[in-house]
Amino acid sequence: MKYITTVNEKEFEIVIDQDDAILVNGERFAIDFQALPDGGVASLLLNNHSFEAVVEEREETWEVLVRGELYPVTVQDERAYRLAKARGGETAVSGDAVIKSPMPGIIIAAPVAEGEPLQKGDKVIILESMKMENELRAPRDGVVARVAVKPGDSVEKGQVLAVIAAPVVEGD
Repeated sequence: MKYITTVNEKEFEIVIDQDDAILVNGERFAIDFQALPDGGVASLLLNNHSFEAVVEEREETWEVLVRGELYPVTVQDERAYRLAKARGGETAVSGDAVIKSPMPGIIIAAPVAEGEPLQKGDKVIILESMKMENELRAPRDGVVARVAVKPGDSVEKGQVLAVIAAPVVEGD
């Protein structure tokens, strides 16, 4: 089965035709993937390199936390991808972007202030969990509408940490 996966606006063609291997943009990778009993945690061996990830499904994307970095990921099968492209591609992001905690932890820092403009990829929250610092970044350009936590706060999985409002577009 063929999928088109987008990570940080970069597309990857992934073909799954065996239980122990995948093709990513034509390159073969040996793979072993196991969902762990802790909800949303996955263990992945990719060409004999071990990765642990927290994976959570959101409205239209997945959020994948690997080695302290949070990645927004979209996955479409080949048919859905071609249909979306034929319809004119992706729709523009509108409304507020809500940054939620991907796992329980403690807030180390919130290096942004309400009203501050952000660019996609800017650090918004630093969360410590499982003895690792995880940088949660702005999923798109915008303005910090709300910071719901402060350093030292304990947070639960799914708790709202910050809200990024759509950037203000000045009229003609």
